[in-house]
Amino acid sequence: MNNIKIFNITKGLEIATSSLVADSFFLRLKGLLGTKTFPKGGALIIKPCFSVHTIGMAYAIDVLFVNEQNTIIKVVESLQPGRLASCRGSAYVVELPAGTADTTGTTCGHLLSFILE
Repeated sequence: MNNIKIFNITKGLEIATSSLVADSFFLRLKGLLGTKTFPKGGALIIKPCFSVHTIGMAYAIDVLFVNEQNTIIKVVESLQPGRLASCRGSAYVVELPAGTADTTGTTCGHLLSFILE
């Protein structure tokens, strides 16, 4: 993971302390496949992206679909293994450990910010 922190500006709190950016074909293709766990505070930013799957994964994830203005336009909480999710108008996706959206109160309409440290 890189030292990219993700903030929910609307709520005024940090939702991820360490993120990986998947912005090439191969990184987007691999995503979280092959990982056994998703550490608390971690995130995967997939761009461009409007559709994700959890086929072959061992755990559930929260998925934030985000538009070009960094506004969350759809939240899928606890997407279970073997499932698909998509959202028209999404520029990129933020994948988080299951429960993160609920714990942080992150929902549609919230604005995200990213800080590289």
